[in-house]
This record gives sequence, structure tokens and C-alpha cells, in this order.
Amino acid sequence: MKGFIDKERIEKAVLEIILAIGEDPEREGLRETPRRIAEMYEELFEGLHQDPLEVLKVGFEEEEHQEMVILRDIPFYSMCEHHFLPFHGVAHIGYIPEKRIVGISKLARVVEILARRPQLQERLTGQIADIIMEGLQPKGVGVIIEAEHLCMTARGIKKPGSIVVTSANRGIFRSKLATRQEFLSLIRNSRRR
Repeated sequence: MKGFIDKERIEKAVLEIILAIGEDPEREGLRETPRRIAEMYEELFEGLHQDPLEVLKVGFEEEEHQEMVILRDIPFYSMCEHHFLPFHGVAHIGYIPEKRIVGISKLARVVEILARRPQLQERLTGQIADIIMEGLQPKGVGVIIEAEHLCMTARGIKKPGSIVVTSANRGIFRSKLATRQEFLSLIRNSRRR
């Protein structure tokens, strides 16, 4: 059902996982774990029931600004759909308005909504770019995400500190090399250390 997380069902599933790994669900430290995980999943996946286009509806029409707007180092947390382990990092968004701009917090909100779903970093990057293109109809959008994946750092190959970088370019960011290079340069050269 849209807009609904079945916390009771999650609790039952977590109880089964606890039993399946050979633990005692009545042990003091685990007694409330099914409830806590159900509440956590409700928060982590709240983006499934939110429309990121709604966030972009409030903006400013007929603005004269037609130069690049960049919001960088937007922290986010998401859940990898392959292992249900977190990945986290920062997103950088740049766009060139046509006739409409939005408050910069709206860009961060788009990232937040789309990250709070079972995700792949590659898909998340493209979704952010596509939503901004659809919602603002700018001349172009560039999105870069840098993230660490616990499914790679805490298990499997176990390479902590490895960062996955993905990008998506739409409109003039794709068709004009100079625009793409300006975006990359502004992100790199103004990074806080």
C-alpha cells in the first residue's frame, strides 16, 4: 500500500532472522531489536512514499540568472538494495537555469527523498539529474556522487575507504564539454579540506 510501512511484518521478519542465525530473541539486548529495526526501516525508506517533484514546485519564475548554480557536498545516507547495507557520501549538483530557479535547500531535499529508498548509487545519480531536469526544465544538469558502500567495506572484499564516484549529465552538461569541465573544476577547486 502506498504511503505505508508494515512495521508489524518487519518485526516478525527480524524475529525470524534472529532465530535463523541461532540467537535468543529473548536475550535482553535483542528483546526490542525487531521493533527498533522496524522503526529504523520506516525512517530509512520514507522516500518511497514521497514525490521529489513536489519539492521543486515552489520556485522563482522569470529570474534573470542564467549562470551555473552549484550545491556541493550534500551529505546523504542510503541503503544498497543488493545487501540492505548502507552506503553514504556526498552529492554535488549543478544546473543552469532557463527561466526558473528554486531555493537551494530544495536540491538537497531531492537528494534526501531519492536516497531514502532501496537504491543503487548509479540509479540515484541519474534519478537526481532526471528529477531536476523535469522539475525545473533548466538548460542542463550535472550530478556527481561520491560514496562509501558498507557492502564493500564491511563484508566481501573488505576495502574500507574505497569511494565509488558516479556522474550524470543532462542537457548542456552533456552536449558542451566546456560546461561539464566548468562544473568539475568548480567542485574540485573549491573543496573544503
